[in-house]
Order: sequence, then C-alpha cells, then structure tokens
Amino acid sequence: MRKFLFATIAIGLAAPLFGDIQAPPGSRYDSTRKLGRAVSNILYGIVEIPEQMVRKTEVNGRKAGYSFGVVDGTRRTFRRLGYGFYELVTFYCPSHHGTFKPPYTKCGNDDRIEMNPADGLSEFPPELGAESYFKHSRTQKW
Repeated sequence: MRKFLFATIAIGLAAPLFGDIQAPPGSRYDSTRKLGRAVSNILYGIVEIPEQMVRKTEVNGRKAGYSFGVVDGTRRTFRRLGYGFYELVTFYCPSHHGTFKPPYTKCGNDDRIEMNPADGLSEFPPELGAESYFKHSRTQKW
C-alpha cells in the first residue's frame, strides 16, 4: 500500500513535467474557425455600411460619411460576401498557404485587401452599438 501511494504521488508530481504547454502557431486556426468566419462574413457583412459611414464621418465630416462611407461600406460588404462564400465552400481544406488562416493579404496600396481593421478587413465583421468584448463595469460575484 505504501509503494502504491508513493508511486501515485510521484506520477502526480511528475506528470506536469511531460505536458506540452505550448501550442503550435497555427493551432488557433482550424476548419471550425474558418467555417465560423465564413458564416459571420455572410450574415454580418452588411454591417460594414453603417460602420464605414460612422468612420468616414468621424474623419472627414458628415457629407463624406453619407456619400463615401456608403460607397466604401458597400464595396467592403461585397468583399466580405465573396470571401464568406469562398471560405464556406473550402472550410474543410487548408486553402491559404496550407493553413486555415484568413485569405486576406497584407500588402501595399494595390487592390488586394489588407488585414488592417482601420483601413482593410478584419477577420470578423465589426459590431454595431456597444462592443461586448470590453468590460467597462464591475461584476458582482456571490
């Protein structure tokens, strides 16, 4: 009994030493995340229009927001829809450089989409209203 207890304690103490706590760089991106990205781009891509209206209004004024913001938001909506349908069809296979990462390219001032939330497309569509991923209030724990 004493040997069994000692062996159990030794294995329990040594087990964390054998665990791999570091995930590989691409482990965050898998086929389910790609499918989620596709569905969110298809369903919520239309949110780009009011989002760009607000952003263009803040930078350039109301006239630019209600004219250029609508046009730019519509362009970005169609790009999101295109990428959404592309990722929906290919969600089961790693199609971008052998990974499941988003196909938006990081590039200069040409016509390709940038992975830049201020100027290009982010991975998921923007939220309207209060952004829920910020915690501005205290929570009470019982």
